[in-house]
Order: sequence, then C-alpha cells, then structure tokens
Amino acid sequence: MNLRRRNRPHAEVHTSAMNDIMFFLMLFFLIASTVTNPNVIKLMLPKSASGQSVSKKTVSIAINQNLEYFLDKQLVKLEEIQPKLASYQQQAKELTIVLSVDRTVAIQDVVTIMDIANKMGIKLVLATEPK
Repeated sequence: MNLRRRNRPHAEVHTSAMNDIMFFLMLFFLIASTVTNPNVIKLMLPKSASGQSVSKKTVSIAINQNLEYFLDKQLVKLEEIQPKLASYQQQAKELTIVLSVDRTVAIQDVVTIMDIANKMGIKLVLATEPK
C-alpha cells in the first residue's frame, strides 16, 4: 500500500480575461441603458394626406417681488397678458403656461394668472425649485 502523496496535476482556471470581458459587458449595458428610454413605445402610425400637425408651445410667465409681470421675458402689464396669450393661442393649438413666481408674492396674484389660464382653456404649470 502506497501511503505517499501522489503528484497530481493541479487544475487551474485563469479568470483574468473573464474579468475584462465582464467589465466591458457591464460598461456596454450601462451606456446602452442611459441612451434608451424604456417609456417610449414605437408605433408604425398610419399615413394621411389630409392630416394636420399639432403644434405645442410653451409660454413662460414670471412674477417678481415688485409685482412686475414678464411674458416670455418681456415686461407686460397685467391687463396685457390675456390678449397676448390669445395671440399665442391662435398660433399654437396646445399652449402651456409655465408660471414662475417669487416666494414673496401673494397667492392672490398667482390665482389671477391661473384664472386667466382657466378662462382661456390653457394648461398651466407652476415652476418650482428642487430641494
């Protein structure tokens, strides 16, 4: 009986190349995931010869602490806002107002702009600052 240890060949697996491959795959999938948008549904829409394109426009209204109204960065009076919005509404079917208001402005001045938007049937979004 031979109790001495036999010299057996050792099995070795070199994984250094596997690490490189896994790193490049991980990098590829990270880059590919930032480029693709999972919320987008791709559809093949039917074609129409008499279709109309719907234009969307965003208009910004700002109110500063001195109660000055700015419509697309141009100083306007409160009475001029509704006629100018009507002209914007004629140009674009779907109009959205982005309302930026200083913190010190009373809520009544904000509600005045909201009433104008509601009367005209325009969507209004109140701009905020992230925390």
